[in-house]
Order: sequence, then structure tokens, then C-alpha cells
Amino acid sequence: MPEATTPNGGDGDGDGVRIDLISGARMEGLTSMEKIRLILDSVRDGDIVVLEAGLSPEEESKLIEVTMTEISPDDFSGIEIETYPSSQQPNQGLVGRLLGKEEAANKLTVIGPANQIETLHKDEDLISALVSRK
Repeated sequence: MPEATTPNGGDGDGDGVRIDLISGARMEGLTSMEKIRLILDSVRDGDIVVLEAGLSPEEESKLIEVTMTEISPDDFSGIEIETYPSSQQPNQGLVGRLLGKEEAANKLTVIGPANQIETLHKDEDLISALVSRK
């Protein structure tokens, strides 16, 4: 992922928290493992990642699985992940609801370091989070 720069030429590592907003078009051409690596590399650097199109349930499971293998007490504490909307889509067909399938394109996903992001409130149309510095 290209490095973001601040207006004064810095690399964004100052006092703020970097948020990477990743479009659905960018994620569309990637394999599941490429998506997971892109997300984890950013989160390991302390960045918050917001995915416009979200991940499939299988990709979310694999992201959690890979994260668990990379946790270390001194280096990486894991991830916090929230998806909006979390409930089934009202216009989803009966077969899709019965099979538990969700369209990845209909959700927004926020992922960040577990030691920096805390979900304060979540309901069907709002995720409110507190993000702290390292």
C-alpha cells in the first residue's frame, strides 16, 4: 500500500492515528490471502483500516485465524473488527438468509489494532469507536 504523506512532507507517524480507507475496487482484484496480508500489514503498523466493501464471512474467519498465529505479547496484540451492517440485509432473498450468506459489497468493515481501538457503541446503523494512540 502506498505510504500516505502529511502536508509538511512527513510520513504520517506524528501524533495522529492513520486511517486507511480502502475502496471496493482496490480489493476486488485481490485474492483472499492478499486482502488479509494487506489488512494485517497496515494494522500491525498501528493503522486503522476501513474497507468500503467488507470481507466475505470466509475471509473474516481466515483473517481472525491468521491474526491468532501472529499475536505476540511484545509486538502484536491482535485486531478489533466491526462490520456495518452486522444483521442480514432486509432485501436479501430467502435462500440467502437460510444459508447465512451476506453480500460483502453491502457492508463496511473497520479493523484496527486491539490495543488502540475500542468499540463504544454499535447498532444497525452506527459504529462508534474510541481510537487511542500507541
